Parts: sequence; C-alpha cells; structure tokens
Amino acid sequence: MADTSKWFAIVNPVAGSGKGLEDWPLISKLLRESNLMPDYVFTERKYHAIELAVEAVNKGYRKIIVVGGDGTIHEVVNGLFIQQKVPTQDILIAVIAVGTGNDWIRMFGIPRKYSEAIKAIVEEHSFLQDVGTISYYKANYQQHRYMANVAGIGFDAFVNHKYNHLKEEGKRGKWLYVWSTLKAVLKYSSTGVKIWLDDKLVVNDLVYSATIGIGKYNGGGMMQMPEAIADDGLFDLTVIRKISRLGVLSRFKSLYNGKIYKIKKVSHDRGRKLRIESSPEIRVEVDGEALGYSPFEFSIIDRAIRVVVSEKFLKKELGRVSA
Repeated sequence: MADTSKWFAIVNPVAGSGKGLEDWPLISKLLRESNLMPDYVFTERKYHAIELAVEAVNKGYRKIIVVGGDGTIHEVVNGLFIQQKVPTQDILIAVIAVGTGNDWIRMFGIPRKYSEAIKAIVEEHSFLQDVGTISYYKANYQQHRYMANVAGIGFDAFVNHKYNHLKEEGKRGKWLYVWSTLKAVLKYSSTGVKIWLDDKLVVNDLVYSATIGIGKYNGGGMMQMPEAIADDGLFDLTVIRKISRLGVLSRFKSLYNGKIYKIKKVSHDRGRKLRIESSPEIRVEVDGEALGYSPFEFSIIDRAIRVVVSEKFLKKELGRVSA
C-alpha cells in the first residue's frame, strides 16, 4: 500500500500541444525543490487518466496531481467516481496546468506559473466543489459522465468539434480555438430546444447556445457563467437564443468580460436538475471533451470532490460565506 500522505502525479504528455512532456523535467525539478516528490505516470492514450486515477486510489494514494489540461482533469474526476475504495471527498486533487484552455484553474485562482501552482499545492488550501452528472446518447446508446466544470450545447459544442478536428489534423497554437469559433459563427444555425429546469419548462425556443456550469469559465477564458458558485449545489444555465451572425460578432467581447447577461438574447437560471431536448439532435461538450448527442439530463452532486485552490480564492469564499 502506498503512503496516503504521498502525492501521485498523472502527467499528460500531449496536453498543451506537447507541453506536458516538454515541461515535465522543469515541473519535476520544481516539485523536488519544494520537497514534493510524487510518484508519477504518463498517460498513453485517451481515457488512460481515468484508469490511472482508479489504480492510484486502489493502491492507497489519496493525493493526486494532474499535470495536464481540462480534459485530463475531466478524466481524473471520472476515475474518482469509478473507484469504490473510498469516498471521493477523501481524495485531494491538485492541478499544474499545461493545457491549452485551462478553464478549470481560472475558477479557483490557480496560477499558470508552475512555481506558483506548486506553492499552492504545498500550502494545501482545499475546497469541496460540486460535480455534475450528465446522460447523453452516442451510437444510439445512453451513456453517463461526470463533469468538473462546464458543459456546452449547440454553438459551444460545434466550436469544440471544429477545434478537436483541427488538433487531430496536427494543427497547434493558441489561435486554434479563436479560429474554430470564427468558423462556427459563419456556419452554425440555431436549433429548436426545450429545457426543463427542476421539472419546470424554462426554454422552448430557437437556441444558439446553452451552457451549464459549475465553474465560470469555458472555451479558453470565455466567462459564460460569471455568477457561478462552485459549491452552492446549483448549476448556472446561460442560454443564448437565436441571434444573427453580426449579433454574435458585435457582442463577442461580452463572452469574455463577464457582461454576457446584459445581452438581450441571453437568459440566466439556476437549478439542480436539467433535461434538454432538441430537434434536430445537437452535440454536447463537457470540460472541453466532445461526448455525444441530445437528449441530455444533468444532475448535481453537492461538494463531491476536494481540490487544491489558491489562498486568495479561499479567502474570497470565506468572505462571501460570512457576508
């Protein structure tokens, strides 16, 4: 059995266009200098991080460092729910971000600079965040997944599909997501969507985009859920109804500056359970991973995983709770 106080690192070598592999020598050096000497394994394929997380917990590890991006975090969280050895809250997750989007860390104030991210790990300021479950369809079969951050439906998922296709073609660079977004603006059309929130029909309209969030950020820094609170037991639902291409482009800045709810076509709701139907079927992406097609069902699990956060974030949360 491994020492439950020892860290185990799951390193994604292809995250961030290869930064996981390229920067691991520097990251491991910084970890050693901070007296953190985790056992570690490199992922070898898609979904391998799920298996590694399960194996780590079964071997006795209770502290896991994710060296990767949002997709790697997504897989590790799913692995924690697959394992049956201990409650998910008994495992501490820390992140050293080497991905492209890195939206999960934005919510919790985790620095991009490796030395500062490692300082946060040493300090072990932890926070229990909610986790979402989603059911969706793929190849005519209903499937289930856990989400740590944000799910995007409609336009968001269409952008994600374009983005992942470019990556599979070997394209690299920070411009990929912006380019994918601009291409999607020119091609994507609104779809007839019905959304039930806590069994109440809140949307029955042509919808351009729907975003369901535990966190605030998605799409490499977009803030489509600016009021999201990660431990309130509620999803934030942001819906953009049918909007012209010019309308999207002229308001593009509002997707990033927290003022999205000032757009007339945008609505905001909160709830614990959602059901989404569409005609025709539409895609969903969760934590940056393309999953499947509608209909979808979402439910919340309160304060389900313990994560390392920045001291600044924790102080802000304590201030919010005591206010």
